[in-house]
Amino acid sequence: MQSSFKSLVAVLFVFPLFSCNSQRVVSDIAKNNVSDTTFVNLKEYSSDFVYDMKYATSDNFLNAKVYDCDECFLRLKTVEALVKANTIFMLKGLRIKLFDCYRPLDIQKKMWEIVPNPKYVADPSKGSIHNRGGAVDITLVDQAGKELHMGTAFDFFGVEASHNYTKMSKKVRSNRALLKKIMTANAFNSFDSEWWHYNLKAGLQDKVSNQKWECKE
Repeated sequence: MQSSFKSLVAVLFVFPLFSCNSQRVVSDIAKNNVSDTTFVNLKEYSSDFVYDMKYATSDNFLNAKVYDCDECFLRLKTVEALVKANTIFMLKGLRIKLFDCYRPLDIQKKMWEIVPNPKYVADPSKGSIHNRGGAVDITLVDQAGKELHMGTAFDFFGVEASHNYTKMSKKVRSNRALLKKIMTANAFNSFDSEWWHYNLKAGLQDKVSNQKWECKE
């Protein structure tokens, strides 16, 4: 009993259950200060996430940097759901690591110019959920910041990246299942062919946006 209590305290010490910033999501909505479709910077609502924004670097399947800086903007309702999911992961000694968030339509067009193939890049004439501020590409990290093994790298476009692919180790299947279980229990849908991609259910009908953000020096 004492050992279990110490373990819980250790987890909460490293990953506090609610930071002041995380509570801001709920309070802003409750006070109607901000519309839940407003684009906001996730970093201003929670300090409990890890970031590796791949398209702000050339370390991606495009082999090109297409974002000017590595900010994660999303609609407020997406942030609210994401913070709730991350809170549950933190109770397990884990945190969400983000690879991509909202993607302005101009960036989608730039990606399409580099790889004009709908198998890999959504056609900007139709737009994607990323362009609507309702999608995130994520994985999980442990207390040391090490990524959990998910079987493939982010943006691996083979059958092995599918949720339905079962020829993986028990540990990989368990890690993917945990990510999917908690995300889908917190208002997100999974994407069958990409273990890292999650869409907010309430964001599917939002309009495609080309809203930009300023990069801080």
